[in-house]
Amino acid sequence: MKLGYTILYVDDVPASVEAWEAAFGLERSFVHESGVYAELSTGDTTLSFAGREFGKTHFTDERTIGMFDQAPARFEIGLVTEDVDAAWTKATGAGMEAVVPPQVKPWGQTVAWVRDADGILIELATPM
Repeated sequence: MKLGYTILYVDDVPASVEAWEAAFGLERSFVHESGVYAELSTGDTTLSFAGREFGKTHFTDERTIGMFDQAPARFEIGLVTEDVDAAWTKATGAGMEAVVPPQVKPWGQTVAWVRDADGILIELATPM
């Protein structure tokens, strides 16, 4: 097994893709003409965005369908960069919500967190 992609379910796929491109310098690799699905190129793993309502159509059980109406919780997307300070400045300047400013952890890694308009937590970190 290998991690092939992550799908983030959002309210507005085109707006989310534009925001992530502006904030993190990622490039779109695929956008479905319907606007309900798009992908950003992030290296070996694809970061995908799909509409919340579209996501519901794949499932029939109430527990999973109900998940789409809740705020994202208990996960984060980690983006690795050599310059967390510059990434933080770019992301917050592009409209990402500041959560934790850049800081050096005891193990030597620099990390920071921002949140997007859909409530998705994003960690910006130097390589380990």
